[in-house]
Amino acid sequence: MDIDTEKILVIGAGGQIGGELTLALRKKYGNEQVLASDLREQSPLIEGTGPFTTLDALNKEAMQEIVKEHGITQIYHLAAVLSAVGEKQPLMAWNINMTALLNVLEIAREEKLKRVYWPSSIAVFGPSSPKKDCPQTTIVEPSTVYGISKYAGESWCNYYFEKYGVDVRSLRYPGIISYKTPPGGGTTDYAIDIFHSALKAGSYNCFLKEDTYLPMMYMEDAIRATLELMDAPLENIKTHRSYNLSAISFSPEEIAAEIKKHIPDFTIQYQPDFRQAIADTWPASIDDSEARQDWNWQPEFDLAKMTADMLTNLKG
Repeated sequence: MDIDTEKILVIGAGGQIGGELTLALRKKYGNEQVLASDLREQSPLIEGTGPFTTLDALNKEAMQEIVKEHGITQIYHLAAVLSAVGEKQPLMAWNINMTALLNVLEIAREEKLKRVYWPSSIAVFGPSSPKKDCPQTTIVEPSTVYGISKYAGESWCNYYFEKYGVDVRSLRYPGIISYKTPPGGGTTDYAIDIFHSALKAGSYNCFLKEDTYLPMMYMEDAIRATLELMDAPLENIKTHRSYNLSAISFSPEEIAAEIKKHIPDFTIQYQPDFRQAIADTWPASIDDSEARQDWNWQPEFDLAKMTADMLTNLKG
């Protein structure tokens, strides 16, 4: 792929992953080659780093006009309503998550875009999925509207590849941890909150039980995985549904113990809320051997390295 001829649209650039992915894409392709967009004003993280436009992903005509006007060749579609928020407003979450994706896929087909990226999630797995080393192809019965929309989206992505040749690629993100952006309403977001609370208050009130293991990943690994997937030759991509992606799995108890190595007086309390029921439906660990085999995925951050890096950067 010739970097100089690519023009990229990022939808949802104000979100947790969207902002950092926009910066990584601008570093790779050049600031002017990456058009960031969001429903709201642009986030401080990306402000001043390149072009931005306001875009409602539910408005196909407006999106298509932007694609034509700017000569867009790739779309990274990150806009979505996450798990915890989605459970409070399920019909709204379904409408946004599905309509926006279908708009992107239709435009990719009509405008013959080179490539589309759309993230899925471990939320596609449900109570009947294997809890340990959950494989990429297995029983998938999601129990949240977020998971239902992501699984349906995977099927739509595969349909557009098989039927129309749209080169759409996807990763099932685990919980993503970052020091640059605040949490965005996900069940795994305790693993971001805990660092902020540890530094500000020396304690944290956790909304999950101490032994709740969930698959997690440091943002640097998630961004690198996304770029590596999109750079891989088409013949290496064996699924256009979504790839399992994994790095580390830990419990609140374990991350608290790691934080205590840096902040000895840190304390944690547990008051599980409705998000515990969501977490209980997800696997404790993920098998991502297909990503490792097809495009050589390898994570770089373990729990200790991630914890040290988070605390160093949050302290400033």
